[in-house]
Amino acid sequence: MLVTERTIDREFVERMLEVSGQPFKQCMQCGTCSVVCPMQESTQLTPRQVMHHLQWGQKEALMNTNTPWICASCHTCEVRCPRGIDVPKLMEALRLQILRENKNFVEPFQIDKEQLKEAPQLAFVSSFRKHTS
Repeated sequence: MLVTERTIDREFVERMLEVSGQPFKQCMQCGTCSVVCPMQESTQLTPRQVMHHLQWGQKEALMNTNTPWICASCHTCEVRCPRGIDVPKLMEALRLQILRENKNFVEPFQIDKEQLKEAPQLAFVSSFRKHTS
């Protein structure tokens, strides 16, 4: 990935700082968040990579990954972070930014009818709240 003045989305960085309230620019890329993440094997980017893309304003790399949606918000990364950065808050802010652009992670009308009959309705409502705009 080539980082140039044209690839850095400064407006996105400022919006993420404002929405999350987290000082992600202070991340020193130690990788502790990625090592302790229980969901890392299911995500396209590790938490450390998300922090890296945030620091460099790489909006497109973050808008097209499953990582914010897979994050379990278990706060293990926050507890272990030497800088005290609340990574789950950043993941929530990323989800909000993606949803504001009307990009759904789950498309309600593409769910199999058999799944709709068998799964608890509360699970669907919860999923739609988190994954759709």
